[in-house]
Amino acid sequence: METSTDVYRFLVRPKERPGEHCGPRARSLAADARALGLSKIRAVHRAAIYFVRGTIAPKELSLLGRFLFCDPVVEDCAWERVGDAAPAGAPARARRIEVSLRPGVTDPVADEAARAARELGIKGVEAVSTGDAFDVEGDGVTDGDLRLLAERLLCNAVIQRWAIGRIEPSWPDEAAGSGEVERMDVGSMDDAALLALSAERRAALDVAEMVVIRDYFNREGRACTDAEFETIAQTWSEHCVHKTFKALIEVDAPGYPPFVDNVLKSYIKKASDEIAAPWVLSAFVDNAGIIEFDDEYEVSFKVETHNHPSAVEPFGGANTGVGGVIRDVMGVSARPIAATDVLCFGPPDAAPEEVPAGSLHPRRIASGVIAGVQDYGNKMGVPTVNGGIHYDHGYSANPLVYCGCAGIAPRGRHPKAAAAGDRVVVLGGRTGRDGLRGATFSSMVMDSSTGELSGASVQIGAPIVQKKVSEALIAARDAGLYSAITDCGAGGLSSAVGEMASVLGADVDIARAPLKYPGLAPWEIWLSEAQERMVVAVPPKDMDALRAICDAVDVEMTDLGRFTGEGRLVVRYGGATVIDIDCGFLHSGPPQRRLRAAPPVDASAGEPADERAPAGAAVSPAPAVGEALLAILAHPAVVSREPTVRLYDHEVQGATVLRPYDGPAADGPQDAAVLKPRETKGSRGLALSNGFNHRYGAADPYRMAVSAVDEAVRNAVAVGADPERIAVLDNFCLGDPTRRETMWTLLESARGCYDAAIAHGTPFVSGKDSFNNAYLASDGRRVSIPPSLLISAIGIVPDVGNAPGTDLKAEGDPLYLVGNPAPSFGGSVYAELFGLPPGSDPGVPGSPAGAPAAYRALHRAIAAGFVRACHDLSDGGLAAALAEMCIGGRLGARVALDGIGGTAPALFGETNGCLVVEADAPTAAEFERSMAGSPYRRIGETDGEARLLLSVGGEAAVVGLDDMIAAYSGTRSER
Repeated sequence: METSTDVYRFLVRPKERPGEHCGPRARSLAADARALGLSKIRAVHRAAIYFVRGTIAPKELSLLGRFLFCDPVVEDCAWERVGDAAPAGAPARARRIEVSLRPGVTDPVADEAARAARELGIKGVEAVSTGDAFDVEGDGVTDGDLRLLAERLLCNAVIQRWAIGRIEPSWPDEAAGSGEVERMDVGSMDDAALLALSAERRAALDVAEMVVIRDYFNREGRACTDAEFETIAQTWSEHCVHKTFKALIEVDAPGYPPFVDNVLKSYIKKASDEIAAPWVLSAFVDNAGIIEFDDEYEVSFKVETHNHPSAVEPFGGANTGVGGVIRDVMGVSARPIAATDVLCFGPPDAAPEEVPAGSLHPRRIASGVIAGVQDYGNKMGVPTVNGGIHYDHGYSANPLVYCGCAGIAPRGRHPKAAAAGDRVVVLGGRTGRDGLRGATFSSMVMDSSTGELSGASVQIGAPIVQKKVSEALIAARDAGLYSAITDCGAGGLSSAVGEMASVLGADVDIARAPLKYPGLAPWEIWLSEAQERMVVAVPPKDMDALRAICDAVDVEMTDLGRFTGEGRLVVRYGGATVIDIDCGFLHSGPPQRRLRAAPPVDASAGEPADERAPAGAAVSPAPAVGEALLAILAHPAVVSREPTVRLYDHEVQGATVLRPYDGPAADGPQDAAVLKPRETKGSRGLALSNGFNHRYGAADPYRMAVSAVDEAVRNAVAVGADPERIAVLDNFCLGDPTRRETMWTLLESARGCYDAAIAHGTPFVSGKDSFNNAYLASDGRRVSIPPSLLISAIGIVPDVGNAPGTDLKAEGDPLYLVGNPAPSFGGSVYAELFGLPPGSDPGVPGSPAGAPAAYRALHRAIAAGFVRACHDLSDGGLAAALAEMCIGGRLGARVALDGIGGTAPALFGETNGCLVVEADAPTAAEFERSMAGSPYRRIGETDGEARLLLSVGGEAAVVGLDDMIAAYSGTRSER
């Protein structure tokens, strides 16, 4: 009996609740539509679409619809064969837009659905694809309205397609790959032709680099293949080789030598080398920094950025950013135990005309990025425990997405040396066109054509696949089955195999690589940044044991070739050689970049030619203390992020001791996360924290760096970390490095990092730089981000039982201010709201006097159990910190301040090096003795009154607890 392959369409929609025609999702989409000016739209209802191709019996179709695609308690499902007479699509009261992924874009839901169908015994399923149906309700909604809604809100053309009415299913092009290799005679090209080639292939290589490539192939006496050129471009990209940090910089500024050779060595690594902490096990030589946890375990930490991809496709950019940094930790043989995220967006309420032409609206970028972070961490089972969200007009077209991951591993179990004869083995996901030229894409300034030209650089992650790969690697590590490991990140196999073979050389056949679909050219297979792949070097004798582990957890394992010991990278496609490059040339061939640095004309403007929002509001009449405090609590820099944080699972794995929000109502913001990894003994744990303030960077990049390091350290100290066991990571995000002002900002912030690290004794163990964070709008405007530096910290907490948290604990406890306050208003929240107070310090907070000694004394007090709550002073100053402590503990406080300055400086000025402490009343004397010789002062006490009483120089103000909660939670209405 003949069978034919059919395509079936399943539509799954939520059941309507009695009396509720429009649910919150429908109302939210309608509100977003009205923000686009589509006032006719009342509601937008979403339904899920599944297309299934195969030979499937009717009973099997019913099984798919009822038990796989649909939860019959809350959803309804209908199915039909595509091509049959279609029933009415949208309800009579609505019009429909349908959206689906473009062919070839990773569809993890479809992949998992196909796998689950096979698990159900439905063997005839060949392929699955997914989409969404949006039923739009409103009177007089036109095709033009629907088109605007689809293009601006419902569909991202980089990875999706849409239709009014019903969309037809589509599948990846299954034309067989020809295996043909393009050859380019670069040896005969003049400089202009070389630059044209670089631009045509989006290589982001300058003329000096192209000349070196030309000279190499002239010495080789042959043409360059497309795969060789793409490999060189990836290996030499800013993203991979950090050309700007390693550049020779000519400096035209007082206080600097005429030249700075290599910023990394001159400042960042120099600090670590001088500190020489014996508990640092690996710094700047591996996929992540590694420090000692105890005698049995080591902990690793890495933070990456995924900025350009998140601007083009927010969900996929953030999703794969999280997945990629988790793989970095897997690449040091560790088990991922925690994730962090610091996100920077344009104002969510920006008017459409304020958004740079050709870019997505900041609100859309933010919702996609947050969903991407949530999707990967939650599904992989890695808790998201620390982070932040920041807003500035400069991030409107170029968001910053910092993704971090911490891991744990037995000490001494991370092998790093492949040997000649070891097999080159790939584990995990299959290869597709997703992610092509991602490394070079991230090395260029974006413009309005970026999405169209760089769509292939965007990827979608598959966290379930990576979870299985992680399990396989841990088992392989414990069995000692591999001799080296790295992840497939930027550049894919080219980067992973190329780096592992940088000394030995390798000979691989990429025709063996498993593909998501046929039709890829050899260079596409080699350069694809398809996710969830790791490369390991495996001694031949261990291949069978590794394969058994992979089979047990359903991980695909592929033997591509071997490490040769001959010093050349040879890549074949079947019988054809597509790459044959000397490894020494590939990894040490790029010429050192020469750049210039000079202060901007206006040192507060960062990059004066860019259009940027002013750093502060116009001067306003001084507000009353209560009014000012409530406005600060509601400010985007301070207001609660709880609605976002609650989307993330921060307790999976059961190791989280101190959560992002804690206290009786679980809404008190914490300074850092504290974890107790499940495999460790005793009460020792670790703290993860961060320091970031872009407003400081726009005013003073040196002090921005000093402040970021100090904030990261004091946040860790506040939760019980030992200040003598804290390591830090740097992540620089700046604009165009060919501009002298950008390089001056880099030098100033790197110098600040060095000075602060030396002062605190906190070594840098890892870092990352991201340049070209600028956007050229189609109307000619250039928008650059504010200078941005994230400092992340990882510290050892000797006893997690003593981690105090920020929420006040009991009535009648004394409150102390630890540290030497030096309040200033440059880049402050108060100044942005109300302008500079008369006679105040307009500078950015600087290096705190006596802070390291104060932190050490405070740590002794915390370790002794004398501290019940502790909170650092940061955005909004002392008053904001006190308010957050009251909110978290649902208690009141009476505070009197003298000797710090006037009312505004004492309460709202921002300073480094200071924390508020609630001491345990019965042991307050012991707390004071432990702080002897360090700066501290008693400022008040807690009480049971539902208010915060603030007194400065005899002037008192009372702010109600309910008002503070409403302002901080974003629910306070203006009066």
